[in-house]
Amino acid sequence: MNSRNNFARTLRPSALAGLTLAALGLAPAARAQAPAPTPAPNPPAALDPRPAAPAPTGPWTLQAAVDYAVTHNLTVRANELTARQQEATYRLSQAALLPTAGFSGTQNFTFGTNKDPLTNQFQTIRSRANNFTLSGQATLFSGFQLRNTIRQNVSEAEAAHFDVEKSRNDLSLNVASSFLQLLLAQELIRASEARLSTVQAQVARSEKLLKAGAVAEGNLLDSRAQLAGEERSLVTAQNQKALAQLALVQELNLDPATASQFEVTVPSLPAPTSLTATADVADPNATFELARQRLPEIKAADQRVNSARLGLEVARGGYYPRLLVSGGIQTGYSSARQQAIYNLDNLVATPIFQVNPAVPGGYSPSPYVSLQPTVQTLPFNFFDQLTTNRGEFIQLTLNIPILNGLQTRVGVQRARLNIEQAGLRAEQTRLQLRQSIQQSYADALAAQRRYAASARQVEALNLAFRNAEIRFNNGLLNGTDFNIARNNLTAAESDMIQAKYEFFFRSKVLDFYQGKPLTL
Repeated sequence: MNSRNNFARTLRPSALAGLTLAALGLAPAARAQAPAPTPAPNPPAALDPRPAAPAPTGPWTLQAAVDYAVTHNLTVRANELTARQQEATYRLSQAALLPTAGFSGTQNFTFGTNKDPLTNQFQTIRSRANNFTLSGQATLFSGFQLRNTIRQNVSEAEAAHFDVEKSRNDLSLNVASSFLQLLLAQELIRASEARLSTVQAQVARSEKLLKAGAVAEGNLLDSRAQLAGEERSLVTAQNQKALAQLALVQELNLDPATASQFEVTVPSLPAPTSLTATADVADPNATFELARQRLPEIKAADQRVNSARLGLEVARGGYYPRLLVSGGIQTGYSSARQQAIYNLDNLVATPIFQVNPAVPGGYSPSPYVSLQPTVQTLPFNFFDQLTTNRGEFIQLTLNIPILNGLQTRVGVQRARLNIEQAGLRAEQTRLQLRQSIQQSYADALAAQRRYAASARQVEALNLAFRNAEIRFNNGLLNGTDFNIARNNLTAAESDMIQAKYEFFFRSKVLDFYQGKPLTL
């Protein structure tokens, strides 16, 4: 699901109803979650940062507020970085399949009696020596641990990607909750202003009647007391609006100084009585089947179950032997090494001795001589030594685990426990999703019935209040009974507004689970 293009795909509806209705004193809904799909065979694509959305110049719509918050929220951006780190971990595990190679070089200075590192002869001389080695190593077999680690990191990267989507949904939820609370506060202000206007007219009428001697002064005092109460109620509603407005501005990371100028678009919401329960409230079982395939936290939970299973295979790989191949080239240089140069143009006659047991030493000169070239000892050139002293090697290494302090066995046991824990978390998530849908369905129907009952009550109390107002103006009803009639009507109107918003919130929760756009 993509929270950038569709608000319905970014809003966490269960908390939407819970957080928003908390301001109304209503019971919060459980958080919704859903099961995950089969892990993707390929690694996830890199998460592209969302382009910064400019702030709207006019009144804010719900969609504009959500888009702006998602692109400017630091928590979402931090989760995106976490997901990219997980993708880097995947690429690192994939690179572990490649062979390793390296080059090393040393330079040594020796003084006094030391062994020549190339000829292994002891000499008393000051010398300089260099050694150069180019080597590489590759893993031929490691109990499939490398490949299973790659598959495990793919699942973890996918889960991190879904965590980013979840954070966007949570943020969208908070923004939508604050947005709807602001709408509710504005509607309560409008209702309070309407009542205040009525009371003001009542006070003006009572003043005229008092001057005409038609009513007692107590009626005017009761009206003024009622006016003061309505003014207090209006101030309270205005304070609630200011707080809701500030909360929304903070969710958007805007300057709090602009809270007083912040405005939202007020949508036209239909009355719950104009909607039928069968057509506008989804079946909870069908909704659950749709929702559990959509929510990113459920997909993340199942990806982590798959990751735990692959972790078991990685742990089991410790039982298998390991086969490594390595090879390299090495050479060196020593300043103590000399080079013999033979001069064939300058031959020297050398006597030849023959065996003669009759003379001391057993040898005597023969009448023949041998011509030998002269020998000149010169320093051995650096680059010539590198060529002459070069050597290559190839090595196969087989490691067979026999006893490692039960590390592998304990690792396998922990991996099995991780699978059980991940499975329980995924099952708990699906259970919470089903319960949240069922609760939202029941609350939507209950709110619809309560709205219908409250609407009938408001209609009846409105007629009763008009009758009480006429009697009060004619001095036939005292102020206490008149205020009771007004307060009953006010309470009924407030309850009707709350029921209206509760039904609206719950029905939008179910719309979200079905994948429908959440439009106001």
